[in-house]
Amino acid sequence: MIIEPIAYIRNDFTEKFGIPRQAGLSEVESLIVFEPGYRDPAALRGIEGFSHLWLIWGFSEAKFERWSPTVRPPRLGGNKRLGVFATRSPFRPNSLGLSSVRLSGVIDLGAEGLALSVLGADLMNGTPVYDIKPYLAYTDSHPDALGGFTDSAENLEVEVRISDVLIARVPEEKRAPLLSVLAHDPRPTYQDDPAREYGMSFGGMNVKFKISGGVLTVTDIERTV
Repeated sequence: MIIEPIAYIRNDFTEKFGIPRQAGLSEVESLIVFEPGYRDPAALRGIEGFSHLWLIWGFSEAKFERWSPTVRPPRLGGNKRLGVFATRSPFRPNSLGLSSVRLSGVIDLGAEGLALSVLGADLMNGTPVYDIKPYLAYTDSHPDALGGFTDSAENLEVEVRISDVLIARVPEEKRAPLLSVLAHDPRPTYQDDPAREYGMSFGGMNVKFKISGGVLTVTDIERTV
């Protein structure tokens, strides 16, 4: 079977570092921009009635020659191997991802047709989307579900501290999304060096920060565009 992208993601995540580990962990807006062959408005008829959507997409930046039956989940510090089908690792036989996102609205992009505005996508800018399906709470939600090894993983949220001078460098509409991303600790779980200064690209900015004792302190913000 050959599949092709029906759309691509457009957002402020221009590199893998800093992308939320799972969907729904941030308020970052993403646009789902359809390819020319899939821009028929009829294909979106009725979608406004749903609050959430499932996205089936491709790990386009996961480069590997052959798949492995076991992987090292970052949430376990990268020190323990688990079966690939017991994780959400990007290194999968078919490199397909599945994310639940919140539908914010349908936007008319003019020459690019109708696009979907969604919140909470854990996808990098340019990620190919292969299919979109409505999320159905009565069948897709399982409040009593077990989370396997993730149930015992520590809370990854941190306190974010940023000076008035630095937050003023961030466009107002990007402040809440950026703080949401930082609050979920963008670092790989196995990296914990209080002296290290990290940097991540977000929305045309290079954001630098340090983390110590559960507190993330933003040290600098530079505009890159």
